[in-house]
Amino acid sequence: MNLELSGKTAIVSAGSKGLGKAIALGLAAEGARVAICSRSPDNLSQAAQEIQTKTGTDVLAIPVDVVKPDAITNFVDLVVQRLGKIDILVNNAGGPPMGAFADFEDEDWEGAFNLTFMSVVRFVRAVLPHMPTTGGGRIINVTSTSVKQPLEGLLLSNSIRPAVIGLAKSLANEFAPKNILVNNICPGSIFTDRIKDNVAAQKRSTGQTEESIMAAYEAKIPLGRLGQPAELADLAVFLASPRAAYITGATIQVDGGLIRYIM
Repeated sequence: MNLELSGKTAIVSAGSKGLGKAIALGLAAEGARVAICSRSPDNLSQAAQEIQTKTGTDVLAIPVDVVKPDAITNFVDLVVQRLGKIDILVNNAGGPPMGAFADFEDEDWEGAFNLTFMSVVRFVRAVLPHMPTTGGGRIINVTSTSVKQPLEGLLLSNSIRPAVIGLAKSLANEFAPKNILVNNICPGSIFTDRIKDNVAAQKRSTGQTEESIMAAYEAKIPLGRLGQPAELADLAVFLASPRAAYITGATIQVDGGLIRYIM
């Protein structure tokens, strides 16, 4: 299937590894020009080189800390200067730290809010003036299955990520007349550094082996395995394409059947 992404320009935040890199790679493989950002210059450079080698597409890679408003604005302005427009925005960021209610002070809540929610608000605000007035655009938020089913030990994520869904649904309604489509993707247990960190934290707190913790993860998933980043990226690339022209305001999980709820 030709996804008709040749000539499109995409921003992918936290694009230096994991889900962000997989999405950027998928977009570039379909012919899109890609700009990625993250806090780590070394990881960014490595990711850009990998994407270029695999797809033959040049990648604009700029270090950005998404909790800093000016950094987001400056990054978007630079993308427009270099690439001319923005058709696709993929909001992606590392999740807040694990912990229970008693573990967090006000600064922890504020940090999680800035990372998880305000980074989306600020990226959307920055890119909207640069999305085409004809043909519209795509905004895709990578969230978590915690927006549909709270996850044990992820209080901050359970509390703040649902706000992104409410924002996205409101934006989908507001921007539909401009053909700007807004959707959310909810990763389940995808084998990324986030899973590795969670496994390490559980190992420290419980004394269990990594093998037993991973087996417990897999036992909860009807497909019996963790997902791969490319499997989530395939959905993101489809939603970014003209082939998904009648999908907006949707929240879709990629979780191997983990979430049992009907909706």
